[in-house]
Amino acid sequence: MQHELEEGQTQGTVKWFSDKKGFGFICADEYEGDIFVHHKDIVGKGFRKLLVGQQVSFVAIDGDRGVQASEVRILA
Repeated sequence: MQHELEEGQTQGTVKWFSDKKGFGFICADEYEGDIFVHHKDIVGKGFRKLLVGQQVSFVAIDGDRGVQASEVRILA
């Protein structure tokens, strides 16, 4: 299912996420390799986590270790 994305956003799928470690990875067709995501970059209140297979939108930024996801939103 396609979702309306805001300008600058990319859609991807959660590949792996660890609640304990507070980070994981997203894959997206527009990028080679995995995109790092930290729990602090997930938009929401309280404990923020992702589930494998969830569709998300995000803004890709250049981080210390390559492409990183920011402003991550879970798509319903």
